[in-house]
Amino acid sequence: MIKHQQTPFIAHVFVCTNDRKGARKSCADADSQGIKDGIKEAVNNKGWKGKVRVSTAGCLGVCDDGPNVIIYPQGVWFSAVDHADIDELVSVLEGIVKSSNK
Repeated sequence: MIKHQQTPFIAHVFVCTNDRKGARKSCADADSQGIKDGIKEAVNNKGWKGKVRVSTAGCLGVCDDGPNVIIYPQGVWFSAVDHADIDELVSVLEGIVKSSNK
């Protein structure tokens, strides 16, 4: 039986790592897996394990604008992300974590 419950995380970061293997543009073309790894490392260094989850996402439908990163449940969406943007993403996450009561 399905179990309905609230998320245990303050924020859940989804990084599109869709790879179309060169058939069409995809988020993986710009090292989205490396971007995900960088965000995850920063989250762990901040001590947010259990508060912020970083996950791989399949295609989010806008690879032409990618790599794409989404933060839920806040509904914050970033496009054209590269490694230089990780600090900005972490700063946004920091504001979310600080504003929560968890």
